[in-house]
Amino acid sequence: MKGKQTRERAHDLAIPFRVTKGDSFRLKDIDPGDTLWLKNEDKAKAKEALVAGMVTMSALQEKLYAQAKWSLLLIFQAMDAAGKDGAIKHVMSGLNPQGCQVHSFKAPSNEDLDHDYLWRCLKVLPSRGMIGIFNRSYYEEVLVVRVHPELLDKQRIPRELVSKHIWKQRYEDIRNLEQHLSRNGVVVLKFFLHISKKEQKRRFLERLETPDKNWKFSPADLHERDHWNEYMDAYEDMIRHTATKAAPWHVVPADNKWFTRKVVSAAIIEALGRLKLAFPEVDDTTRQQLALARAKLMKK
Repeated sequence: MKGKQTRERAHDLAIPFRVTKGDSFRLKDIDPGDTLWLKNEDKAKAKEALVAGMVTMSALQEKLYAQAKWSLLLIFQAMDAAGKDGAIKHVMSGLNPQGCQVHSFKAPSNEDLDHDYLWRCLKVLPSRGMIGIFNRSYYEEVLVVRVHPELLDKQRIPRELVSKHIWKQRYEDIRNLEQHLSRNGVVVLKFFLHISKKEQKRRFLERLETPDKNWKFSPADLHERDHWNEYMDAYEDMIRHTATKAAPWHVVPADNKWFTRKVVSAAIIEALGRLKLAFPEVDDTTRQQLALARAKLMKK
C-alpha cells in the first residue's frame, strides 16, 4: 500500500513540470524557485518522503532488472551549479549499482569527432533491464555548440552540410532517435534543472568562499554565464522542438536542491510504475528443476 501511495504522490509532483508537447512551452512560465505546495519548513518531511521514494524506486529497479525487457535512460541538462551532480548522486543512492550506469559527457575527444555527434552517446545506451544516466548528452550539440557556433568547425562536417537549418535538422535527428528508442523498449526521461541567475551567482560565490568547494569552480563557468540569455533561448528552443510524449522533458525548478531531487525522484518512480514491471514467472519445467534442487539440498 505504501508503494502505491508513493507512486500516486510521485505522479502529483512530476506532472506539473512535464512537457510532452513543446509548441506552447515558454521557459519564463517556470519559476526556478517554485516548490508547489511544499514550503521550506517542510524540508524535513521532504527528506522522509525521499527515503520512502528510494525504497519504492529500488523495488521497481529490481523488477526492471529481473524482467530484462525495458531499459531506462535519464538525461540531465542544466547550467553550471544547477545541481546535476547532486541530483544524480541522490538518484544513485536509491539504486543498485549493478543495474545502473552513469556517463558524463564533456568536450568530445578526437575519436568522438571522427564520428557523427550522436555516436558517443549511442554506444553507451543502457541495455535491457538497466538504467543509464547521462550527465549532459547529445543535447550539448544544440546548446553549447549553438551558443558557440565556432565549435562546428571542429566537428569535421562537410561545409556544404552546415546551413542555417542545422539546429532544426538536429532537433529532427534527436526526435527520430528518441522515437526509435521508445519503440524498442527504452524509456527516455529528460531533465532540465532550471536555476535562476541569482541563485547561480550565490552558489558560485559559495564555491569561491568555501575552501572545500574551491575545486568545483572554473573560470570557464563565468565565461558561460556571460552568455546567459543566449543559453536560455537555446534551452527554450531545445525543449520546444524535442519534447514529445515518447521522450518528455521535465523542467524542474532548481533553486531549492531538496525540491529538485524530490521532483526527479518522483518522475522516475512515476515512469517505472507505468511499465507494469513484474518478476519473471517460471515454467513447469523450471519449477520441477527447482524442486529437485531443493530436495538435493535438504539431503546434504
